[in-house]
Amino acid sequence: MHVNLKRYGLYLLRWQASTPILAGVGIVLAGMGQIVSAIIANLIGGLIFFWVDRFIFTSQSLSAQWEVREKIACVDCGKITRGYRLVMSENYDKSHDTKPEFRCEECSKKKTAKLKERGIRTE
Repeated sequence: MHVNLKRYGLYLLRWQASTPILAGVGIVLAGMGQIVSAIIANLIGGLIFFWVDRFIFTSQSLSAQWEVREKIACVDCGKITRGYRLVMSENYDKSHDTKPEFRCEECSKKKTAKLKERGIRTE
């Protein structure tokens, strides 16, 4: 949920940033008539802000970062399997951990539930 609020906030800021650009184009093209200048301003805005919106709504940098490795020994149960660990989230950073702890899927779900109880985002 918090990631969606962050994305929404960025989207609202982007929306405000488009105002002077679209207004400027509308002023420059006012001689062509209001409807034509509005259409052209919106086309220009679409060409520019499509890429910004795409980043806002698809960027993984706004989400929690996970690392997945094959054939690890789960730190909790010892099972040799695919391993998972949360590397970074808004209020959690294990990116410089010299001894990263990987967990099997089952143990990772348990650890994730504990992190969520502590208020750490995992999505």
